[in-house]
Amino acid sequence: MAQPNDRLHDYLVKEISVNETTRQQLLSIIKPALGPVWTTRFRCLAHGLGFPRWGNLRRLKPFSDDHGWDRGTPVDRYYVDRFFERHRADITGDVLEIDRSTYTHRFGHDLRTTHAFDINPRCEGTFFCDLAHSENVLQSEAYDCVLMPCTLSFLREIELCLQNALRVVKPGGVILANGGGLFRLDKAEDDFWRLTPAGWRELLHRVWPSCEVVVEGEGNCLSVVAANLGLSLEELSSEELDYCDGIFPVVTNVFCRKPKHEAR
Repeated sequence: MAQPNDRLHDYLVKEISVNETTRQQLLSIIKPALGPVWTTRFRCLAHGLGFPRWGNLRRLKPFSDDHGWDRGTPVDRYYVDRFFERHRADITGDVLEIDRSTYTHRFGHDLRTTHAFDINPRCEGTFFCDLAHSENVLQSEAYDCVLMPCTLSFLREIELCLQNALRVVKPGGVILANGGGLFRLDKAEDDFWRLTPAGWRELLHRVWPSCEVVVEGEGNCLSVVAANLGLSLEELSSEELDYCDGIFPVVTNVFCRKPKHEAR
């Protein structure tokens, strides 16, 4: 003989089944009548979800075709500059920077030697070379710090470049670098690597196995949208820029410290 609790359970299961069947039947009638747009709107309304207010953001082209330089400062530079600011103490002594020594002089201290290199002969560097094949140009273990701002995405032979970057660093020295995240490509034909922070960790631990490596993504949903729309960082508040959400990296920052030689 069924107990009262069993009868209640059976009744609830039957009611839920009937209600679910009725709901599905109603939806099968309503959806075609409303169409996908209004069906989505009613669904959002039923679940208490907000509606987007697109305004002039509903556009197929960004506000700027130059990453926001024509409006102010690109959004990604907020995170790039903040990274180098945090590592001022490491930018000292003999410093090598890709392209030109801009970040060296902006964030460095007690500088002894400041060199720059680039694959582009038009750049005002000390050395002209491809980092991937720089063995005969850049001296090994010559620098206390190597700066590669906004660079990692553009290194075609990425593993060779990273190996040579480590080669020129003195034991105990550091590499500070950035890679692009979730924003528009700079030049589609030259923008090779848009790895996630986890992807960069995987690669760097393989290429620099004995080093101290720290990889961090910085950004959030709003700063990603602003960067892709070509807005400038001046158009966002510091609170909006400072909020970090790991699944929306605008920039990936890389810190590497080369181990000191073992005592003999």
